Amino acid sequence: MSDKKTEFSGLKVMVIDDSKTIRRTAESLLKKAGCEVLIAENGFEALPVISANHPDIIFIDIMMPRLDGYQTCSLIKNNAVFKNTPVIMLSSKDGLFDRAKGRVVGAEQYLTKPFSRDDLLNAIRTHLLNK
Repeated sequence: MSDKKTEFSGLKVMVIDDSKTIRRTAESLLKKAGCEVLIAENGFEALPVISANHPDIIFIDIMMPRLDGYQTCSLIKNNAVFKNTPVIMLSSKDGLFDRAKGRVVGAEQYLTKPFSRDDLLNAIRTHLLNK
């Protein structure tokens, strides 16, 4: 762990994805950038973590069992405490319908998998650091 402060130090980032590979990749990239990373396998598992930890930004996979990304985003955005928390949808599909549906439930942005380190960090920059 280096002791140099980065622009992302101290930010709490939640990653919700049913793919262990995606979770590990995102967690690794974000931790290297100085973020504190919270992870969950699905929306159902994520909600109590969000409630307890108040992440600064949330990345959510669209296709998940039990509670999909749209439902999870909708629940987050309908909660007065979290309605202003930026939500970034993650999907392996790059469809207009998915993007539109993401907007309807209140997502701020849509990233297509596989995403890069820069995709994640630029989303954080856009929605948190440039406010």
